Amino acid sequence: METVPNYRATLNLPRTDFAMRANLPQREPAILQSWQKMDIYARLRAERKGQPKWVLHDGPPYANGRLHLGHALNKILKDMIVKSYSLSGYDAPYVPGWDCHGLPIEVNVEKKLGRPKSTEERRQFRRACRDYANHWLNVQREEFKRMGVLGDWDHPYITMDAQVEANIIRALGRVYVNGHLQAGHKPVQWCLECSSALAEAELEYAAKTSTAIDLGFPLPKEEETRLANIVANLGQAETPILFVIWTTTPWTLAANRAVTLNPELDYALLQAEHRGRPVRLVVAAALVEKLTTKYALKQVKPLAVTKGARLEGLRLRHPLYERSSLVTLATYVDTETGTGLVHSAPAYGLDDFNLGQRYDLPLDNPVNDAGYYAKDYPLVGGWHIFKDEDKIVDLLAKQGYMFHLSPYEHQYPHCWRHKKPTIYRATHQWFISMNQAGLIDKVLQQTPLVKWVPAWGKERIEGMMRSRPDWCISRQRHWGVPIPFFIHRATGQPHPATAQHLEQLAQRMETVGLEAWYDLQPAEFLGEQANDYRKSQHILDVWFDSGTTHYSILRQLPALQYPADLYLEGSDQHRGWFQSSILAGVAMDDHAPFKGVLTHGFAVDGEGRKMSKSIGNIVEPQQVINKLGADVLRLWVAATDYTNELAISDTILAATSDMYRRIRNTMRFLLANLHDFDPAVHCLAPEQMLSLDRWILDRTLRLQEELKKHYLAYQYLIAARKLHGFCVNELGGFYLDIIKDRQYTAAAASPMRRSAQTAIMHITESMVRWLAPILSFTAEEIWQHMPGQRAPSVMLAEWYEQLVPMTKTERPTRDQWQTILQVKQCINKLIEEQRNAKTLGSALEAELDLFGSGAVYDALQCLDDELCFILITSAAAIKPLAEAPADAIATSIPELKLRLSVSSHPKCPRCWHRVASGQNKEHPQLCARCIANAYGQGETRKHG
Repeated sequence: METVPNYRATLNLPRTDFAMRANLPQREPAILQSWQKMDIYARLRAERKGQPKWVLHDGPPYANGRLHLGHALNKILKDMIVKSYSLSGYDAPYVPGWDCHGLPIEVNVEKKLGRPKSTEERRQFRRACRDYANHWLNVQREEFKRMGVLGDWDHPYITMDAQVEANIIRALGRVYVNGHLQAGHKPVQWCLECSSALAEAELEYAAKTSTAIDLGFPLPKEEETRLANIVANLGQAETPILFVIWTTTPWTLAANRAVTLNPELDYALLQAEHRGRPVRLVVAAALVEKLTTKYALKQVKPLAVTKGARLEGLRLRHPLYERSSLVTLATYVDTETGTGLVHSAPAYGLDDFNLGQRYDLPLDNPVNDAGYYAKDYPLVGGWHIFKDEDKIVDLLAKQGYMFHLSPYEHQYPHCWRHKKPTIYRATHQWFISMNQAGLIDKVLQQTPLVKWVPAWGKERIEGMMRSRPDWCISRQRHWGVPIPFFIHRATGQPHPATAQHLEQLAQRMETVGLEAWYDLQPAEFLGEQANDYRKSQHILDVWFDSGTTHYSILRQLPALQYPADLYLEGSDQHRGWFQSSILAGVAMDDHAPFKGVLTHGFAVDGEGRKMSKSIGNIVEPQQVINKLGADVLRLWVAATDYTNELAISDTILAATSDMYRRIRNTMRFLLANLHDFDPAVHCLAPEQMLSLDRWILDRTLRLQEELKKHYLAYQYLIAARKLHGFCVNELGGFYLDIIKDRQYTAAAASPMRRSAQTAIMHITESMVRWLAPILSFTAEEIWQHMPGQRAPSVMLAEWYEQLVPMTKTERPTRDQWQTILQVKQCINKLIEEQRNAKTLGSALEAELDLFGSGAVYDALQCLDDELCFILITSAAAIKPLAEAPADAIATSIPELKLRLSVSSHPKCPRCWHRVASGQNKEHPQLCARCIANAYGQGETRKHG
């Protein structure tokens, strides 16, 4: 038996050190170290100096605990955007920041140290808060860096830095000078656990079961005469008249000062029997039938109906105390729930407060910071509004005016830290007024000038703005920037020189931070007036800290600029950072601090459920990175629609890993075929290249132009899909599959092999840049394996600009190559069917007679006798469709039929094609092509 020589040594087999197995958890830290060693961020700033600037301003996370998946999603998305703009040649600095004041930190320190009481304890407490924030800042910084996020990590902005604290005071001064600040007793959302006012953004709404009661307010006998002048028929004179209210906050009744009706609604006076007792009730006329059933009334007799407006001014008797409750009017009263009558306690609701101001009602506020009634308050003194709710209800029931009692399920505001219900409570606070100096109108003039992504963000924030209350910026805590006002002891007004005092204090704070205020003796600023004033003990809402970073950071750091090109956070920040920033920006400068706002959704599990420890469905970013690598996590961010909720699970991450592997293996194949290629020596000019290679470069160029637009429009899902699709379809399913024969079997230095290598080189140079914003670690790894002279890191690269489009005279044309690709896909499917049927072993066993018409025929006949190389069969020819024999197979392309036969020729041991051999006595098994390529002048091809 004749031995077949080993022709492997004559082949140009691929070779690379770029590993097939990514091993990202181990490989990425080494790449991170290399970036740190070369100080890649500083080098990038030097490279981009003088280029157009583009700034994404970082919304500061709290320096409080390990990072969760939401942090990872947010920072990775920011990083991809910043790197995309850098790739496009912009000077795109990224200065990360941290929010370091406020309750999230203070609450954790309080668990260890308790609440401070003395001056020295408060000083130590603030120091402990600073240490706590520093610890977690450093932990989070390393975790962000591990995700491949590139930024000025050595010089982040930190809101507890002395310079930043000083500029927060200056920002407050500008708001004050512009007339937007006011002080006063107003109801604010109050957390009994925090013992402090809360911002709207610090609330979350959750189900709460409240006690709903229907309670009558008696009309005193002396007021019946007034009522008789309004309605003619009052019924039985000795029967009590009760104005029935409905409420889900029985605890507020102790502070009631009014019963409110809608002036336009009809109100009915009924005579009835309730639990064996005759009563006369006033309720909304539209609810009579419903309430008759609800209260189990008997012998109901309508007496009169009148508009609510006519009942204004009547004085009812409070159900607990010997005082009156005024009948007032407001259009917000409706008949959707309750009785059409609302009890009003001005200290415990915003509508109630405004009503109280209009009617000059007393602001009764017997509940303290922790939720207890004042000890000396009659009947309920020392009780807790929630813990003693049953006692409060029993007390009300004993008065004999309770008509109904039931649990009531509703969505209710809770403190997002303690998960406990909040209350509206009137306290002395500092507010940025929405209307005092026309702030809200100015804000609404700015919102149309901002680009909102998604577009619905504009309507959302405008809707919130139109209905938002004044911004309470004061907090009754210890860890935060002070509101450093000197308040007149008699008038309660800030000192006339407050603006100057704020600047003086800011100058002191630049070196020692917020302690400058606590160390300050009033006489230092006020001289002889010091005894007439007291120092404010309030601190600023932490949302004011972050909401003014456009001033304290953007306008202070030379690397940045104002306004920012983009703010980017989760969609909850429409009522958080976006809102506080535009309010502060307009209050200070009549201008929005951003040109664009992008919002993303939240991570959920594979079933769409919110992540929760109780469910056990939390995915920690550190776990994903340790198991799969940061680049897989980054690809998940890119390949998911961030405008909606982002689902993540083991199944989804497995699919993402498959997507990553396809991209990596494609790049590995490209690199492996450049092992003997020196771009400076071997690169061919476009006119020297084969038409297939020219086409793939043209396709690469067109895709790159699409990706440029997608990247700068933040469309990473589309970009990732197109990039992956390019690997699967044009490259893996067509081009790379075709050129294997040419790459492996052609003479090593032949023009047709160098043509393919030139195309591969250009594709690799392009794709490594495409990958850099998304798969940053992998792109860097590829970059270090690429031939030729280049920058030390892919992070310094810009879009590859050496791709050349096809000319109009080239044949096949761009459109014809697209047709050829479709034909190949169609034939691949048919051949696979034959292989599954065992009638064919491999595609190279096939010989094809193709019959086409129209564009299909025109495209295929351009390839002449090289058609078989494109279709990867041993023989292929195209003829007019009219010549198709009866046994020709119809395909999914109407203009194409074919006849497939199994080649009778032997298999060439070198190229595996089935063609005639025996033309060379020394190598009788080889085909003519292989003899020429391995031992002769080499074959010549024009197309593929």
